[in-house]
Amino acid sequence: MTKKEKALQVVETIKNTFGDAVLDTGGHAGDTYIRIDSKNIHSVLSYLKNELHFTYLTDLFGTDRFTSEERFEVIYNLVSLKTGTRIFVKTWIEEESPVLPTATDIWPAANWNEREVWDMFGIRFEGHPDLRRIFLPEDFEYHPLRKEFPLLGIPGSFELPTTTPNTE
Repeated sequence: MTKKEKALQVVETIKNTFGDAVLDTGGHAGDTYIRIDSKNIHSVLSYLKNELHFTYLTDLFGTDRFTSEERFEVIYNLVSLKTGTRIFVKTWIEEESPVLPTATDIWPAANWNEREVWDMFGIRFEGHPDLRRIFLPEDFEYHPLRKEFPLLGIPGSFELPTTTPNTE
């Protein structure tokens, strides 16, 4: 069985187990994805790790879809070291209350990835053991990877280093 066939088998298993929680499936550039309702994301991720052996969280990242509904997307890149299968699990969340349950209880490695998503997009992860900014100062009011954030930043929001070389 090819890796693609294994990934499609995983998708079918998730569909059969979680039914309406599966909102979309597909593939791109040889990778397979499954989109899960945000209310069920923790259950699906836990099932993927504990029952289907997706023990390796390769990456977790956010995107700003810049849409009027379900503006933000969080994507989990998972690998089963047992079968060599990779699957991307996506979920969309509303701009008004961008909150998801943490995955740190499933994969401790999700810690810094979730902190980065919080810092850059303002998506909160409920139950995270230490959700604080990872790149920017704690008192910084903005989330710079949101599409409405100005390309040149917020003037005066924090002091930038000088661009003039030191000649001393």
